[in-house]
Amino acid sequence: MAKRLFDIIFALLFIIIFSPFYILTALLILVGIGRPILFAQERPSQNEKIFGIYKFRTMSNQKDENGVLLGDEKRLGKIGKFIRSSSLDELPQLFNVLKGDMSIVGPRPLLIEYLPLYSKEQRKRHNVKAGITGWAQVNGRNAISWEQKFEYDVWYVENQSFVLDMKILWLTVLKLFKRSDISSNTSVTMEKFRGNNQ
Repeated sequence: MAKRLFDIIFALLFIIIFSPFYILTALLILVGIGRPILFAQERPSQNEKIFGIYKFRTMSNQKDENGVLLGDEKRLGKIGKFIRSSSLDELPQLFNVLKGDMSIVGPRPLLIEYLPLYSKEQRKRHNVKAGITGWAQVNGRNAISWEQKFEYDVWYVENQSFVLDMKILWLTVLKLFKRSDISSNTSVTMEKFRGNNQ
């Protein structure tokens, strides 16, 4: 109950503070990328309950001559890179927090297709609500391996506290200013998780 109250208060506060950025980001997408401005994608949260996560769009719908979508790197233009590197694409998730789908702090919600690939230990990341930011995000984000990321997630689940959440929020602010660890070392986005034997 205390964490839920914390989430509601912080989500409302952040939405008010960042309201000019919502407008600016929407205009940038409308002019530079096109509609739709927002998109929702199904992700698992606590107890693997599926919800629709909200994000600002960062990629175009460019296709090749056969009508197949181009790769991420070609569809992620200058505007998309800026929105992603500044984490503005994550702002709509504050409304997911208000709805109760997510928490401010917790393991990031990943793709549904990963659910059968987790080990028993890794699956513990779903013992709590998914978060906008988390222990893995302030300890490498997309620049660390999947195994490291899951270890950080499980550590958070087993050690969560109000003090730890405050520490993660503070470290998140520092990361945002540095704009670090946005991409993996080999791709503009994080490579897909293929399972623990890959």
